[in-house]
Amino acid sequence: MKLGEVIRKHRKAKEMTQEEMARRLGVTAPAVNKWENGNAMPDITLLAPIARLLEVSLNELLSFREKLTVQEIRELVQKADRKFSEEPYDAVFCWVKEQIQMYPNCEALIHSFALELDGQRLMQGIPENEEYDTFILRCYERLLKSNDEVMRTAAADSLYGYYLRKEQYEKAEEYLSYFSMQSPERKRKQAVLYEKAGNLEKACQTYEEILFSDYQILSAVLNSLFIMQLKGNNLEKARYYAEKKKDLARVFEMGEYSTYAADLELVQAEQDRDKTIECVQGMINHLDSLYAFPDAPLYSHMTFQKIDPEFVEKIRKSILEGFRSDESFAYMIGDPRWEQLMEE
Repeated sequence: MKLGEVIRKHRKAKEMTQEEMARRLGVTAPAVNKWENGNAMPDITLLAPIARLLEVSLNELLSFREKLTVQEIRELVQKADRKFSEEPYDAVFCWVKEQIQMYPNCEALIHSFALELDGQRLMQGIPENEEYDTFILRCYERLLKSNDEVMRTAAADSLYGYYLRKEQYEKAEEYLSYFSMQSPERKRKQAVLYEKAGNLEKACQTYEEILFSDYQILSAVLNSLFIMQLKGNNLEKARYYAEKKKDLARVFEMGEYSTYAADLELVQAEQDRDKTIECVQGMINHLDSLYAFPDAPLYSHMTFQKIDPEFVEKIRKSILEGFRSDESFAYMIGDPRWEQLMEE
């Protein structure tokens, strides 16, 4: 609420007339009337007497708020959205500036409003305007100094998008430094810049590196979910995750060995002899595909370190020996198919 509205609210609550309030403060009734209508402001020396007369704190009198709640921020942004559908862009722009001046330290509000101003300008096709640009950019740049890493990253993301849109790719790249080196999003944004700048080879390589890295993460996550279901003896759900692991290996072109390997622990848990033979036979038959992904079309722009053939052969022997000595395959002892497979 504005100061005049607060004065009127509390004056009426005390059943006090403007004349009586004016007399007690030593001012004229028209002066009080101007305050309440927003046509004038009380002298600063009168603020404490007004607060005491109305029995409110100075904070309440001035509508001072230390912070806004998430709900209050959401309501202000929704109000701005409604205003954009009813009023000219410039009028809402001025209103937004006033709100930010009232809550100059509310970073979440500043960022939300800057996004709203920027987005509405694009949707409405508002022509280039230096005043709009300057204000929006200052909002984002101010948030780069935030103590909150999430807010700094959000501001950097907004600035990256702004300069990408302006085709100022070198300027956009400057803001990638605000993203963690481990962030896949940083790498994706870098790939976009390569693409926009016409360096398609580098863009493809970077995109492929993201795919390869994401496979490692997704595979590990699915495997953890799979193992938890096995430990809980929920074989149906474990089977579901095993299928997802196989689908993932196929999509990311990791070779047939990986698709068969996805079932190994499941068939051991089920002690299904037929499926065990099928699974282990498939793994043995496709051992050569264990390190075949460097030749996959999906990673054609990536350069992998050459794998020593001796190392590959060592891994092959280790896997085969593992099948022979693994006690979890004890249920297969006596099965002639297993015996023959192990001999081969």
